[in-house]
Amino acid sequence: MTTTDVPSTTAAAAPPHTPVASPLTRRPGRWVDGWNAEDPAFWSAEGRAIARRNLGWSIFAEFLGFIIWQLWSIVVVMLPAAGFDLTSSESFWLISLPSLVGATLRFPYTFMVAIFGGRNWTIVSAGLLLIPAVLLGIVVSNPDTPFGVLLAVAALGGVGGGNFASSMANITYFFPQKEKGWALGLNAAGGNLGTSVAQFAVPIVVTLGAGATLNISLAGWMWIPLILVAMFGAWRYMDNLSSAKADFGGSAAALREPHLWVMAVLYIGTFGSFIGFASVFPKLIADQFPEFSTIQVGQAAVSLAFLGALVGSLARPYGGRLADRFGGARVTVCAFAIMALGALTLVWTLPLRSFPVFLAVFLVLFAATGMGNGSTYRMIPSIFAARTIAKGFAPESAEATKMMRKSAAALGLISAIGAYGGFLVPQVLNASQLATGGYTAAFIGFVAAYVALLLVTLLVYVVPRASLAKQRI
Repeated sequence: MTTTDVPSTTAAAAPPHTPVASPLTRRPGRWVDGWNAEDPAFWSAEGRAIARRNLGWSIFAEFLGFIIWQLWSIVVVMLPAAGFDLTSSESFWLISLPSLVGATLRFPYTFMVAIFGGRNWTIVSAGLLLIPAVLLGIVVSNPDTPFGVLLAVAALGGVGGGNFASSMANITYFFPQKEKGWALGLNAAGGNLGTSVAQFAVPIVVTLGAGATLNISLAGWMWIPLILVAMFGAWRYMDNLSSAKADFGGSAAALREPHLWVMAVLYIGTFGSFIGFASVFPKLIADQFPEFSTIQVGQAAVSLAFLGALVGSLARPYGGRLADRFGGARVTVCAFAIMALGALTLVWTLPLRSFPVFLAVFLVLFAATGMGNGSTYRMIPSIFAARTIAKGFAPESAEATKMMRKSAAALGLISAIGAYGGFLVPQVLNASQLATGGYTAAFIGFVAAYVALLLVTLLVYVVPRASLAKQRI
């Protein structure tokens, strides 16, 4: 009888292990070719880890950018105690001018990632923060410094505001469509937290161990070591994606998109309100409730103004996550509704002269602006994706790729236009104080604006439209 050896089916079914080749090609200068976040296999194998590493250092650099951008919001309140003699209107200008410059710089910053690479531009943009930090440390040490010089140095702080546009445009290339909301929300929230940290840490540092004087120059010097760390981290750990190309022609085309301008106005309402209220909150507290402007804890002084920016910053990524689940337009409508009610409640409660009520209402308002920031920003790629479907572009076609690049440009352009709210809000409050001696008129105006923006969002993006392929935005 003949027997035949039959190979094991288990062994036959298990071919030798061969490593899967990476689709990425790496070049000197940490340039990466072949990035495709929409490929599930690549994303789970190595894309997610690389994207998260870049996101982490992007958040840190943007965090420091916001600190420098909004540093004068807390420094201005401390200048009188350091011997400076400023009018209320001059204080408002020192608070608002960095936002004006930062908003304007966001336009060129939008294109810097495409020109220089995300890693390279993060190094440069972080390094630029050294200039306003050093100069602030110098000019506030002398009470005889002319107001014009203070204003010029405050304006230079606007370079920190520009970082947001380039950082967000860079990060949007790293993540797949389904995760952009959360990633962009984290990136933005990390930056927004810089305002809160500056308003919390600066009063402590400048008063700790200072005795009867203020070491106010430390408000600038204290951030220099962290800026140097951000520059090193970007150089050592971040990457440049060759696919991160911003078509200047596409950007010009994006400016001709009516939806870009609608979203820019909505973003003025959400982010502009957040950064505007965050910058003036220390002054509003000092004006309305001077006894609560700072609270002495041992030898250090603490300002409760940091709570506003903190709440708004922490709320932002959840606005993006809710937008991923329920649609950005619906979440934005809810945010504007709460903002309108919050501003109206401030009108009703300001005559009570109750600081706990004032603080509580403002924190609700900040939370709503933060949620609205995340949801509104998440709407942008959704709108351009819907426009791609409505125009009938195939997913991998050149037209669809151009639309994706247009979407990335729109993120930066809309962030730039929206940031002008950081200038408008303080100036509206300044005009209200000059005209009426108080802020009630300004908050009535904010209520009207938020109701109008709510209606725009509802009619344009909640109601299904053929121009958006009847997609849920």
